[in-house]
Amino acid sequence: MRDPILRIEDLHIEFRTSRGVIHALQGVTFDVMPGEIFGVVGETGCGKTITGLSVLRLLPRSARITQGNIRFEGVDLLKISQREMRSIRGGKISIIFQDPSTSMNPLFTIGFQMNKVIREHLKFSREKARERALTMLAATGLPDVERIYDSYPHQLSGGMLQRAMIALALSCEHSLLIADEPTTALDVTIQSQILQLMRELQQKLGVAMILITHNLGVVANMCDRLVVLYAGRVVEIGESRSIFENPQHPYTRGLMSAIPAPGSRGNRLSAIPGNVPIDPGALKGCVFAPRCAFVMPRCLKESPVMFHLSKDHASTCFLAERGDLF
Repeated sequence: MRDPILRIEDLHIEFRTSRGVIHALQGVTFDVMPGEIFGVVGETGCGKTITGLSVLRLLPRSARITQGNIRFEGVDLLKISQREMRSIRGGKISIIFQDPSTSMNPLFTIGFQMNKVIREHLKFSREKARERALTMLAATGLPDVERIYDSYPHQLSGGMLQRAMIALALSCEHSLLIADEPTTALDVTIQSQILQLMRELQQKLGVAMILITHNLGVVANMCDRLVVLYAGRVVEIGESRSIFENPQHPYTRGLMSAIPAPGSRGNRLSAIPGNVPIDPGALKGCVFAPRCAFVMPRCLKESPVMFHLSKDHASTCFLAERGDLF
């Protein structure tokens, strides 16, 4: 059996604020295998982006990792020096942010920014780096790559800029790509094109990908496995097909029920009542209990552990443990 390219174990992150300490992640654990697309799903505020940023050690100053480890190709990223981390960040692990218009430096051309990254990590000459950049821009389907190379970010449309961001992210032969809501700022037609492009490039280059999204439709079409986060905790994890066919946590089922179905236009959409807690660490018992339609007295007192339903499917729900859910 292959070893995972990335292993996150018992990760705890807290934020120090003027209102006190907020526990953002509590015991997040999952593996990402080489060459797979792994989905991270949940509502806004559930810890998806913080998890992705922790892998690259790009957390804000107010955040602190209090427990756990993050191993990439066997190396604990939380124990290496900043210099070693810089060589991995951008060299072996890359990230596509939600909004490329705020991620690209507006003062420099696309080519300049790509050239700098390629020369830093691949040690190419200026001309060879330019050739590499043009090749990657062409691989994303952009037309007239010479013009794109010499353009500033504000001179490109949202779809073109996102393609340029993908080209930049894949330009250094990375082993792992983290895509944080990569299509949020794009219209539906462009979203489909970008996702198809990412899948094609991922398969062609053989990189592993973490796809962070709240869109379960995207996950169903893109991901081999997925983890569902709620209030900074893993509530369900497994193969995508198994989870979609047989969700074993009320939160997962709630997310799926909220997806608009064909022919449902004009009907009221299903919604999960309540909101994600601001500080889940302050809650006792199951963090989803205040919003759960299946809540039991036990849920308010005890925090459920991960119950393994099969080799490729696990859930943190007492009903799943008993086999009574759905």
